[in-house]
Amino acid sequence: MAYTKLVMENPYNGQIKKAPVGISWTVLFFAFFPPLFRGDWKWAIIIFLLTVITLGLSGILFMFIYNKLYIKDLIGDEFIVKSVETGTIDQVSQDLGINLPLR
Repeated sequence: MAYTKLVMENPYNGQIKKAPVGISWTVLFFAFFPPLFRGDWKWAIIIFLLTVITLGLSGILFMFIYNKLYIKDLIGDEFIVKSVETGTIDQVSQDLGINLPLR
């Protein structure tokens, strides 16, 4: 899966968020800070706790799954995909194994 970003929009308030697709190197190197800066409190707390408990080894797992978890949470918050930076929405949807909501 090539690195790209989904541009997602909340149709009720117009809020736009960019969601990276693929491996999260920032989570590997900076642990809970990327979710914290994205306003993703739930995963920031979970990653922080697991980082402390596993002495940082959980970062190896979260680098592979965090971006997908973030996208699923945005979809759960009723965000829809507005566009994708590279490739097509269908390609990204197939790579993620998620049915991405469109306008």
